[in-house]
Amino acid sequence: MIGKILKLFRDANMYTQDQVASYLGVERGTLSNYERETREAPLEVLVKLSSLYGVELSDFYEEDQDKVEDKLVCSFRMENLCDDDMKQISKFKDMVMGYLKMERLL
Repeated sequence: MIGKILKLFRDANMYTQDQVASYLGVERGTLSNYERETREAPLEVLVKLSSLYGVELSDFYEEDQDKVEDKLVCSFRMENLCDDDMKQISKFKDMVMGYLKMERLL
């Protein structure tokens, strides 16, 4: 199930496999294997993807399709992004997610 969710988040953000693989520092085929679940994505890869997609790590394991769909609505969509753009977007989403976590704690 995790591979399908990884692909859903990538597609919702309009990223190609080449873009995400480059961001992760892996081959496109490796990312494809994660999405097809022929290879398990390491934790450090999932952490980077959660930052890039602006979701919680636990969202990759969500079994409730409606909850996954809710996360897809807020995807940041842009075309023609370079590697540096993706790094900046990831940093921004990390800041927002951190802020939201702090709000929940207060």
